[in-house]
Amino acid sequence: MSRAHTLVRSLHDIGLGSWFGGSLMGAVGLNGGAAAAKSPRERTRISSAGWQKWSPVLIGSMAAHVVGSVGMLWSDKERLLVQSAGRSSAMVKTAITLAAGAASVYSGMLGRVQSEHQDEGGITPTEPLASASEEMSSAQRQQKWVQWITPALTAVLIVLAAQQGEQQRSTAPVMTGSRSPLARVTALLHRS
Repeated sequence: MSRAHTLVRSLHDIGLGSWFGGSLMGAVGLNGGAAAAKSPRERTRISSAGWQKWSPVLIGSMAAHVVGSVGMLWSDKERLLVQSAGRSSAMVKTAITLAAGAASVYSGMLGRVQSEHQDEGGITPTEPLASASEEMSSAQRQQKWVQWITPALTAVLIVLAAQQGEQQRSTAPVMTGSRSPLARVTALLHRS
């Protein structure tokens, strides 16, 4: 395996791991912990502050994963040309990556609305008070569900990455212009 392949695989895995872990920790730990604050205003202020600090890391994680994914597709192009299961898996993984990215962006948009209205507070960061504006109430109600979409989709991406790793192990790529190392060894054994 070349250093370039190791680099792109590392970007893919570290970016995806950070994206999944940060999103899950935010939904469970940050929003859950902020819900324990005594003041309704503190609940949304703490949650908003935490998500704002996470946003640059999230963007970096998503970018690293995408760069790594593109690099892996490029390095596996010969295998993908001959392995239909690999192509199908790559297409599904690409679609889920796009959906996870869209969910993250949409969650960020909802978070921005919540941050702008954080003085209205909440029962929890994702449950509005009866006195909240319609804009804040809508953002909180949507965020209650949207916050779980990113960790769910990125978890699926982790499973697909493991599946693709197994596909790479089980089928040697067809070498263009020469025989694969396995074919050369088999030919040498047959000559003996």
